[in-house]
Amino acid sequence: MNSRFETIGSLAVLLGGILGSLLAISGCGTEPPPPTLPKLVAPKAPARVENSTLPSVKFVDVTESAGMNFLHVNGMKGAKLLPETMGSGVAFLDYDGDGDQDLFLVNSQWWPGDQPQGQPPPTQALYQNDGKGRFRDVTTEAKLDLSLFGQGVTVGDYDNDGDPDLFLTAVGGVRLLRNDKGVFSDVTKECQVEPGSGWFTSAAFFDLENDGDLDLFVCRYVEWSAEFDRAQNFQLTGAGRAYGPPTAFKGTLCLLLRNDGGRFTDVSETSGVQVRTLEQKVSAGKALGVAPFDIDDDGLVDLAVANDTVPNFLFHNRGGGKFDEIGLTSGIAFDQFGSARGAMGIDWGDFKNDGSLGLAIGNFANEMTALYVSDSPTSLLFSDLANVYGLGAPSQPPLKFGLFFFDYDLDGRLDLLSANGHLESDIAKVQASQSYKQSAQLFWNSGQPGRALFTLVGPEVAGPDLFRPMVGRGSAFADIDGDGDLDVVLTANGGPAKLFRNDGGNANHWLRIQLRGRKSNRDGIGARVALKAGELTSTRQLFPAKSYLSAMELPLTFGLGAEKSASLITVQWPSGSKTELRDVPCDRFLILDEERGLESP
Repeated sequence: MNSRFETIGSLAVLLGGILGSLLAISGCGTEPPPPTLPKLVAPKAPARVENSTLPSVKFVDVTESAGMNFLHVNGMKGAKLLPETMGSGVAFLDYDGDGDQDLFLVNSQWWPGDQPQGQPPPTQALYQNDGKGRFRDVTTEAKLDLSLFGQGVTVGDYDNDGDPDLFLTAVGGVRLLRNDKGVFSDVTKECQVEPGSGWFTSAAFFDLENDGDLDLFVCRYVEWSAEFDRAQNFQLTGAGRAYGPPTAFKGTLCLLLRNDGGRFTDVSETSGVQVRTLEQKVSAGKALGVAPFDIDDDGLVDLAVANDTVPNFLFHNRGGGKFDEIGLTSGIAFDQFGSARGAMGIDWGDFKNDGSLGLAIGNFANEMTALYVSDSPTSLLFSDLANVYGLGAPSQPPLKFGLFFFDYDLDGRLDLLSANGHLESDIAKVQASQSYKQSAQLFWNSGQPGRALFTLVGPEVAGPDLFRPMVGRGSAFADIDGDGDLDVVLTANGGPAKLFRNDGGNANHWLRIQLRGRKSNRDGIGARVALKAGELTSTRQLFPAKSYLSAMELPLTFGLGAEKSASLITVQWPSGSKTELRDVPCDRFLILDEERGLESP
C-alpha cells in the first residue's frame, strides 16, 4: 500500500469536508446535501506471528532487589479532583557524572488539610545507580526533597556546565533546578523562569535557534481550580461522583522560554506556539505530551504536541524563533474520520529504517494508538497507518499514557511500549471491557510489511512481570546495568513505580553513543545520528523528552543484530558541523566529542 497516496487522499477528504462546511455556512452555491458520517468499522486484527519467531527477551521486575521503593501520592480522598488522575513522570539521567544512569521520580502531594497525621509530606525522589543496576535513595543529600503537586520532568544542561539540570512541572507552577556537582538548587526566579500559574504537564529542552544553549517548551493542560471542580456534578452512572472530563474545562496556552545566557525570556506569544480558537479567542490546546524532532531535516527543531480531546499540534520551525502550527494540514491533528482524540504519550521514530518517519501517540480507552506516517517527511504530510502496521486493533482497548519507541531486542528495528491505566477506579462497574489497572503493551517490530510489522508480545514470551496490571502513567528507558540492552521504568498513579530489567536483549550486537557538544549544546541534544551496519541503516535524533511527562537517558542505543561492526556512523550536530566514524567494533559504549572526535569512556 502506498502510504504517500493515502496521506494525500486523507488530507483531500478532510480539507474537502472543511471546505464544504464553510460553503454551507456562508450560503454560497447550491443547497448542500444532508450531512453524512463515515461508517465506523472495527479495525482488523493483525496476522498472528508465532511465538517461536519472537525474540526471547524477558523483562524482570527488579524494583525491590534494585533498592527502589518509590510510592506516588496523588491526593485521592474521595473528592475526585481531576489532577489526582494524571501523574506522574520519571527521568533517567547521570546526575553525578559517573557514567551510570540514575533515576528521578516525580511525586504529587495531599490536598491542603488532607495530609495524614504523623506522616511527612511526600517529596520527589532521586535514586543513585551503583553501575550494576542497584540504587540508593539520595533525595535528601541531593536537596531534591521538594513537596509540590508534581506532574512531569525533563532533563537538560541549560547552563552548559556539564551537569544535567532538572525542570519540573506541577499543578500551580514550575521549578528549574540547577545541578552543581550532584547537589540541586532552585534557580526558578534567578533564571526568570516565571510562566505564572496553571496546570503544567510535559516539557522539553531543545535548541530553538541552534545558538548552543537549550531553550524550553512547556505544555499546559486545562484551566483548573479546586473550587470549580468541586462545584460540578460529574457523575459515573451507577457509581456516584466521577472525575470531570477534559471537555468540561477550558484549554490553556503552551509556553516557549528562550535561553538568553542562562536566563530565560518568554517568547510564547511572538513565536507562534500559542494557538487560539477563531470563535472564542481562547486556547485551542489541552497539552499533555510534547516530542521535538527535525521533521524535514532543515536543521531546525519542530515540535509535536499531544492534546487531550482537541486537535494535536505540529509546530513547524521556520527559523528566527518563529513557528507555524500545521497540525491540520500535516494530517496529525485528528483521526482518519476528522475527530480529535484523548492524546497523552508521544514519540517520533524511523521505525522502518528507510528514511520515512512515524509519530506515535497514545490515546484514550477505546481509541487506537495513532501512528502518523510519512514516506517523505520533507513534505510534512502524514497519514494515520496504525491499522496498516498492526497497531490498530490491539492498542484500541486500553487507556494509553507513557509511550515510546525503543529497540528492546537490539535487532536494529524500533519497537514500541505503552504504559496503560484508567482514570476511574470504578470504571468496571459501567464498562465491563475496562479496568482501573491495566497491562502494559509491548509491540515487537518484525520488519515484515503490513499488519505483521508491529506484533503484540505477551507474558508467555517476555515473562509475566511487565504485564502485571497497574495504573500506568509515565515511562522511560535506560541501560541501568551497563550490559547494552534497554531496561524500563513505569510509574503508577497512586502506587509504586516499577523497574524492569531487560534479560536477553544483548543476545544481538549493539553500540551506545554519548554525544558531547562544543559549538552545539553540551549534550548534543537535537543531533541526528545515522548508523550503517551491513544492510541495516538506522537513524535517531537525540531528544530525551518524549513519552508522557518523562525523559529518557542521553546515550543513544543502536541495535546491530548479527553485525559485528558499524561500517559508518554519521553525526549531524545542531551547530551544522558533521562527524564521521568508520568501521566501529560492536558491543561498546562510545563518547563522541563534536571537536575532538572519539574519546575513551
